[in-house]
Amino acid sequence: LGGDEDDSAAGPDPAASSASASASAADDPRSGDSGPAPTVAGWTVVANPDHGIAFDVPASWAPKSRDWVTYVAEDDDPDEKPLVAMKAPAVLQEEWCASDGDRDGSVDHTPLASAGTRGNNGARSTEDVARTDSAAWVYGAYTQPDRDKISTGPVTSFTTASGIRGSVATSRSSGVAKKDKCDVEGKATTFAFETADGDFASWSFFGAAGVDDEVPETTVREILATVREYTPSDS
Repeated sequence: LGGDEDDSAAGPDPAASSASASASAADDPRSGDSGPAPTVAGWTVVANPDHGIAFDVPASWAPKSRDWVTYVAEDDDPDEKPLVAMKAPAVLQEEWCASDGDRDGSVDHTPLASAGTRGNNGARSTEDVARTDSAAWVYGAYTQPDRDKISTGPVTSFTTASGIRGSVATSRSSGVAKKDKCDVEGKATTFAFETADGDFASWSFFGAAGVDDEVPETTVREILATVREYTPSDS
């Protein structure tokens, strides 16, 4: 599981174009001086200006810089080529679990959950994106190298509060090998849709499952319902 402010890490998202790797007040999705306002009272807006997509999260979540990329890659890939990525995410309990699973003397932190958006140009359909991306998040973050421990539910239609209609699917793991204290079951939900420009884009959530702090499915759907498009230049 990787997180970086280098846009080159967002391999699956060819539309990411910002060359800046530094965070600033203008990059902060929590800033009241830039970006759209939250649509849920007391929640925080999370914006991806590269694609003009925003969503809201509860106040306990922490938005990362708008240049931040979260991705998953094969554990044995020295180049860490992303299997799937998302930009400008929000994270819940970023240091939820800490361990030195590879015993290299460096402690790695596992977040409880993350959510973000990305472009899916070149995809075949919203149904395919919802199914494929949700499974990729579960595989990359929780089950690898075992793909047979992932089950994906049916792809269904979903319409956000702003009227965006698309496809949503949820994937879950079962039987994750407990080799380390941070090895847990996981789940992911991806909502894919066609933007006003005719491109494909998606919002994804992934997080630990079967734990005391698990994000309830009702909360995942409440966050999903806030997904909307906006015009960065007018915000």
